[in-house]
Amino acid sequence: MVASIAQIIGKINPKLYAENGKELLREYGSKEEIPVDKVKEKPMKEHRLTYDSSSETLEPVYFFVLDLMKDYGLDTEKLIDNFASSPGSGHFGEFGQRATIMQQQGTKILGDINTVLRSVLNIIYDLKEFRIRLNNYDDLKTDRKEAAILALKQIWLDKVDITKGNSSIKAMALGQAGFQTLLDAFLVAKDLKDVDKIDLNDRVKRILRPRVLEFNDWLVQSGKELKKRYEIEKTYLRSQVNSLKLYSRWAKPYLKTAQQLEMTEKGREPSLVKVFNTIMLELTLLGKSKLKIKENVLAGKLPKQLENYKPGRDCYSCVLVDFKFRGIPQKISAAQPHYVFVGRAEISFKAYVLNEDEVKKLNEELEDSDLGDVLNLIEGATTQSLEELQDEINFFLEDTEAEQKSEKKSGTNPFVALVGGYEKKEKRKEKPVKEKIGKIKPDTFIEKEHMRPIAEEEAEDLAFRLFDVYKKAHGMPSYT
Repeated sequence: MVASIAQIIGKINPKLYAENGKELLREYGSKEEIPVDKVKEKPMKEHRLTYDSSSETLEPVYFFVLDLMKDYGLDTEKLIDNFASSPGSGHFGEFGQRATIMQQQGTKILGDINTVLRSVLNIIYDLKEFRIRLNNYDDLKTDRKEAAILALKQIWLDKVDITKGNSSIKAMALGQAGFQTLLDAFLVAKDLKDVDKIDLNDRVKRILRPRVLEFNDWLVQSGKELKKRYEIEKTYLRSQVNSLKLYSRWAKPYLKTAQQLEMTEKGREPSLVKVFNTIMLELTLLGKSKLKIKENVLAGKLPKQLENYKPGRDCYSCVLVDFKFRGIPQKISAAQPHYVFVGRAEISFKAYVLNEDEVKKLNEELEDSDLGDVLNLIEGATTQSLEELQDEINFFLEDTEAEQKSEKKSGTNPFVALVGGYEKKEKRKEKPVKEKIGKIKPDTFIEKEHMRPIAEEEAEDLAFRLFDVYKKAHGMPSYT
């Protein structure tokens, strides 16, 4: 169940805006631990408008209030936008089809993302193995040459010579009489001269000589081929990563739109009768106006000593506007799949006072609540999967770019342009990390005794003026 904005505000400041705030603080110890669904909305002074018309549309009601809030200097944002149609309505069928199309497209692209992601994982694992093998070849030029040769001989025995079956060195040394020394001799011998120096019978030497020559040839050729394969795999990795990013960009709009087209579960809502042509809309706007200390000092509302006072955090007069629409969707024309809505609108205006930290906490709670769950799933399905592998991907791709630069210095490679070698490297933009608001500091004396009372007075005045102006402008029947 999605918590209401009033409940979230009640959790953020239970002493002021939760009817059971004291009980919750006593039970849970701190407001950060309070479950939002346990908060009981505190009865607030509110102004209500009711508008019912079967001939005029509901859109002007919403946009008049929205424009009016902006005219009064309120920084306005939409917090809730839910709808539900009765199953028997044409609106339900059309929006269900649109949602299904978006879901199918999003699911198809997610399938492509999973395929490419598996490919990226396999390439990374292959590159790691290639890197280990190449380290052995690099060690041939260092003082660890003997250990590198032994490691490469083991690889040759397990990968190449083993294909000979019973005539392989290991099979003969471990399973045939008279060749017990063959394996040790192969590991010791570096070339044909070493074979001749080792005290072995002629039969073992006849087997050992061609194997040593074969290994030495393999050592030269395999190093070159492995290096080529390593470079090709890195180029392929770049291609797959770019494809993954592109698929992620394509998937997000479909998944987000599918979520926006989802209908809210209304359960036993009496206004939604299955066979009626009805729609329920819920919209919530929050308008904020920062408290201006100097202007209030000049107006005599704050002590003169606060004229140059700079608060540690801003204080906002807030107006919460809730819309509840019960409408009848009507199609504009048979040719156009657009609807207009006529019906009943109930508008509620409430005044709150929130400081800067409380506003940030409200946004966090909204993101962590059910309102942000789907968007988090979208991020997890697309962006986060790639970010988990980003360090390993960068290791191989940056290595490629460094080698391409060295090639450009030594000479022009006509194939470098095909893999983006001449493109200017873009610096990776680090994703900004949102700092979580911890415990909200309690109000200082000035905030509690001076700033909040003035901000509350301004918020209540703004809420009433919005209500009053709309009522007078439309001559709507109303009650407060």
